This record gives sequence, C-alpha cells and structure tokens, in this order.
Amino acid sequence: MNYQIDAPGSAIRTTVKLPASKSISNRALILNALSYSAYDVENLSDCDDTNLMVKALNSNDRDFNVGAAGTTMRFLTAFLSKVVGEWTITGTERMKNRPIKVLVDALNALGARIEYMEKEGYPPLRIFGSALQGGEISLPGNVSSQYISAILMIAPLTENGVTLHLEGAIISRPYIHITLQLMEQYGVRASWTENMIKVLPQEYKPIHFTVESDWSAASYWYEIMALSKNAEIELLGLFKNSLQGDAAGAKLFAQLGVGTTYTKRGVMLKHTGNICEKLVYNFVNEPDLAQTFVVTCVLLNIPFRFTGLQSLKIKETDRIAALRTELKKLGYLIEEENDSVLMWNGERCEPEAVPVIATYEDHRMAMAFAPAVITFPKLLIADPQVVSKSYPGYWEDLKLAGFQVINEG
Repeated sequence: MNYQIDAPGSAIRTTVKLPASKSISNRALILNALSYSAYDVENLSDCDDTNLMVKALNSNDRDFNVGAAGTTMRFLTAFLSKVVGEWTITGTERMKNRPIKVLVDALNALGARIEYMEKEGYPPLRIFGSALQGGEISLPGNVSSQYISAILMIAPLTENGVTLHLEGAIISRPYIHITLQLMEQYGVRASWTENMIKVLPQEYKPIHFTVESDWSAASYWYEIMALSKNAEIELLGLFKNSLQGDAAGAKLFAQLGVGTTYTKRGVMLKHTGNICEKLVYNFVNEPDLAQTFVVTCVLLNIPFRFTGLQSLKIKETDRIAALRTELKKLGYLIEEENDSVLMWNGERCEPEAVPVIATYEDHRMAMAFAPAVITFPKLLIADPQVVSKSYPGYWEDLKLAGFQVINEG
C-alpha cells in the first residue's frame, strides 16, 4: 500500500493533540506492574509498542509475540526473567535480526536463565523466570539505552541490588534519566556517579501516574513549520520541564527558523526567519530526532554534519542506510562516516520523477519524509501503516491540517 501526500493549498492553521510519550508509557507500564499497582496508568500512548506491552502484561499466556516492537522485546525480556515460570518471546523477521545478546548476557550474569531458541544472540528467547540475585555488571556505554533501562527497572527487586558500570562514552543519556526519574516517582532511588549506577534492594510504591505528550511526535510538526514558513501550529500536552530528552528539539529547530512559545495548553509554533548557514549537532542524546533533522535540512538547503548516530544502525532498520537511499530518490547525496556520522554539503543528483519512499518497517521514516511534499510535490509513502508504532493518528492529523492523504492501494 502507498499513500500519495499532497501539501495544503493554503496556509496551515491547526491544533494537534499529540500522542502520549511512548518512552514514558512503556516504562510506566513496567513500573506499574512491578509495584503491583491497582491504578491504571493515565493517558497511555496508543502506539503498537504500548498496546503490545499492555496486552502482554495483562495476559495469562506464556508465549509472547511483540511484532516489530523493540522496546517491548527488551523491557519484557528483563521483566519476565524475574517472574517465576517458563516464557517465550519472539517477533517479526526483522526483530529476529535485531541483536539482544548484550541484554541477555547481563541478565544471565544477574542470575537469570535465558536461552536462544534459534540464532545465538538474537530473538526468539526462552526465559526461565525466577528470583534474581543481582550483583555487579558492566555494559558498554554506547549500547541502546533500552538495555540499560530494562536492567535498572528490575534492579531494586533483586536480592542484592545491582551496580551497573557503563564503559566508555554513554549514548542516549536522557533516556536513562527518564527511567531513573520515573523509578524515583514510584519510590525507588538510585545513585549515578560518573559511569556507575547503583540500585539497592527496594520496593516500588503504587502511584497515580499520567503520561505527557510525545516530543518525538512533535518534531514532525516542527518540520512542517520549518518547511512551510507561513503557518500557525499549536501542539497540545507538551511541557517545558519535560522528562523527555527529545524536548531539546525545540531549541535545535530554533536554528531552522522555528520559534516555540509555551502556553498552559502546550506550545505555539511560529516562523522566525532566523536560519543558520550550517547545522552541526551531536545526536547521541536524541537519536530519534535525527531523521527529522536530516530531511528538514536538505529540503531547506542547509548543509549539516550530524554525529552521535551509532544507535541508528540497530533501530527498526539501519536508519543511516535508509536515509541515504531514500534521500537519493529526492536528489540528495548524503555522506556517511564511521557508522555514526551523516553529513551533507549540498551534493545533488537527478531526482526520481515520482519517488516512492520505502519505510523499512520504520515509523520514523514515514513521518520524517511525509512533510517533504511541501517542497517536493510528487511523493508517495510506501507501507504508511508503520506509523501505528508510535503515532497512529498521524495521517488523520495531517488531513486535519489540510494535507491530502490518498490511498493509492
């Protein structure tokens, strides 16, 4: 299935009720379960990852299929390792090729018993859940923060607690902060000194919890504002003092001409005209914003050098390769360096007449490229349903803003 996207014929005037944060929703669900809370988490994300997490946590099954939901795979693997019983967990073919050895090795070192059912180092997994001893372990600081968060959330419920040493540079630091801040709200304190995080044995306390809106989802509306210039966009439910690292996108988009005004309802966006000559940024703490900024910059003809992108290689797809392939269809030649850097200095090639943007089972590819129709009118998005992973109402929200979204079949 392909969607043809057409830009609005007049200036965009819209108010958007953004989805709740997927990162916070998924962590809150695990912490809610670990606290044996009688309260439901309020304003949960309606995305695939979160719905699969809810289904799994409310299920009496012993066999789980998490589809393409990487967060659910990682968090559930750790969660089930301490729940007495025998469990299996699998996913899509892409999921079966996403490495999980670092997490499995760490959990086994803490006393878990997890086995590979097919290929060494990859799902599907067989988990023999039991009480965990805990202890002292080391992980590379450049692994996915979801491995680290998965371990931290179960750490206080181990017999001896967990001391986690992070070796080398730590990527995605804000996501670890989200986890620790949420754990604290649920009554568990941890200490983080330089590259060591220590969690003593403690019990979680049930609380009433409401999830804030998703700053990652907001980034696509910032992109629309940057590209359209003459627009009025209000985004509901965003907090200035957010737990989310991706809130940094507001300051970064200021360099691309988008101003942010905080209100009681959320934020108002306006075009300021203050645009940088070249954008240089390290996305190590906000990797989920990288695709949005790569696409926005080339369409605004702004050269860039983006570093800290090493985690993009192990996301839903190899996002570095995907960005280079799909932007070439639009006539832009992006350079890669050391599997962690993307750069562009204006290099162009002949664009395809009617490009079809492949999405690679990756929601962020679809949402980052759709606004390109503002400057590149003939554009199709393949497999547009992938947005359900984090922002199921994305296409409807585009329609409400005046975009035409046509199902080409």
